[in-house]
Amino acid sequence: MTSVPAFTSTDDVGHYINGKRVAGHGERFQEVFNPAAGQVARRVVLGGPDEVQQAVAAAHAAFPAWSNMPPIRRARVMQRFLQLMNVHCDTLAAIITAEHGKVFSDAQGEVARGIDIIEFACGIPQLLKGDFTDQVSTGIDNWTMRQPLGVVAGITPFNFPCMVPCWMFPVAIAAGNTFVLKPSERDPSASLFMADLLTQAGLPAGVFNVVQGGKPVVDALLDHPDVHAVSFVGSTPIAAYVQQRGVQQGKRVQALGGAKNHLVVMPDADLEKSVDALIGAAYGSAGERCMAISVAVLVGDVADKIVPMVAERARTLVIGDGMSPEVEMGPIVSGEALKRIEGYIDQGVKEGAQLVVDGRGLRVSGRECGFFTGGTLFDHVTPNMRIYKEEIFGPVLACVRVKDFAEAVELINAHEFGNGVSCYTSDGGIAREFARRIQVGMVGINVPIPVPMAWHGFGGWKKSLFGDMHAYGEEGVRFYTKQKSIMQRWSSSIGKGAEFAMPTAK
Repeated sequence: MTSVPAFTSTDDVGHYINGKRVAGHGERFQEVFNPAAGQVARRVVLGGPDEVQQAVAAAHAAFPAWSNMPPIRRARVMQRFLQLMNVHCDTLAAIITAEHGKVFSDAQGEVARGIDIIEFACGIPQLLKGDFTDQVSTGIDNWTMRQPLGVVAGITPFNFPCMVPCWMFPVAIAAGNTFVLKPSERDPSASLFMADLLTQAGLPAGVFNVVQGGKPVVDALLDHPDVHAVSFVGSTPIAAYVQQRGVQQGKRVQALGGAKNHLVVMPDADLEKSVDALIGAAYGSAGERCMAISVAVLVGDVADKIVPMVAERARTLVIGDGMSPEVEMGPIVSGEALKRIEGYIDQGVKEGAQLVVDGRGLRVSGRECGFFTGGTLFDHVTPNMRIYKEEIFGPVLACVRVKDFAEAVELINAHEFGNGVSCYTSDGGIAREFARRIQVGMVGINVPIPVPMAWHGFGGWKKSLFGDMHAYGEEGVRFYTKQKSIMQRWSSSIGKGAEFAMPTAK
């Protein structure tokens, strides 16, 4: 890791349209911070409807030739992109650490999970194969094919500036679509780095475009008549907005929202491993993950044993600049986010939760201006408290005590979010019943963060997902394509005379 230089560019971050970097009009900028230093590192140029129009026009012009290219040739472009991502993965990870703040090893893991999706997309010739039925009726054959939608768009969050875009564009463009990405303006540089690699891989100009910006760009993409589908990952209020506005405009929408993920610890669980799981899943990436564990559901007398163990580990977390190899947790992404997180801690204290470990006010030596907070632990949290009900998106773990397994399941199923959940147990029967009865989209049994692999699909239930299809995997292929069914016969098998009854198999 020490051989990887930190990302220190001070250049303004612009757009990527029609195969090249574009500075934009330069009328509006937003500061991009180094969260560990608490200082402005560079600026991002904020686009608007004009830049969206340019990007969509480029994607629209590129679509006919790209969609008509045989899938195996599109797959070869993705294969070259895969190779380049593997070569430059640590450079990309350093860019992520510089702008998001997560520790370098975590950023490496993010890039690796994005690469998994690219590798999956390289199999697009197999994934696009249709079905064929010979002789569905006398002299008639029936088959299906999947064809691309056209120009599609992705709107992605700050917490995974490489992995979440990779949930979208590799599958979309491999399937024959052209793509416009609107990344988070808080950490925009990773998107341009990947755009450069796609061009180096031989992707034709206009197939992949990036427009930086905020709500004006989102609205312009949702309203543009040539954008046929929008994939979104972010908070639940914005996911609901994207889904509603997109559907009103006649678009296919896949909008992944917020979460409040629980980890149940049964009395028969291995306590040391359960503590390891809680520490890593609650405080990894400073809790800024949609799959972070933010609630520990402690069953029976396990609470009195495990809370002190978690508290001891939380107090000794190594916190600092994410490029330092010994650091376990980096800074919060922004000063605004830090203030919001510590405001939730204040609220938890006011509501009567027991503050076991207080992370507020942390200062890191040599990085005194950085956006740091420590790991926070609450006990005796109840379901009526805001720190239980709402997504904090920071390193705050709330412990809820329940008397038995049934109460744990009832508690989780009653929550409005249903993104991820985990159960730690040594009992196979409990594990099976938990997996069957829990009303959550992604379930881990002795796995704290059950993010599905590339060939499955990511998505929650309830208010964690708006739309019918999950991200990536075969669900992603279906989202970015439309099925066509063809029935065919030849004149020698066609009888004389008009038929006025519904056709049936004969």
